Amino acid sequence: MELKVVKQDEKTLILECKGETVTLTNVLREELWEDKSVREAAQIKEHPYLSEPKVFVKVYRGSPTSALKKASDRIILKTEEFREKFKKELKK
Repeated sequence: MELKVVKQDEKTLILECKGETVTLTNVLREELWEDKSVREAAQIKEHPYLSEPKVFVKVYRGSPTSALKKASDRIILKTEEFREKFKKELKK
């Protein structure tokens, strides 16, 4: 995966996720909405064969980069929790 900043200022960020599908940007968008400092979060879906998926973040306070990092960390924690629960269920 390659990340490319398409647009960035103090309160907004558009990040292109090369080599990924909208599945990743959808998860990021959902998790960003859990952050009280996030004003807007969206995935940008253009033509599936001609463009890469993008995630848009706009914040009330703080930086959009920080909000995206925190959302990514929470996704990792949730994934690890799911993996552990899944392993336990498989042993039953």
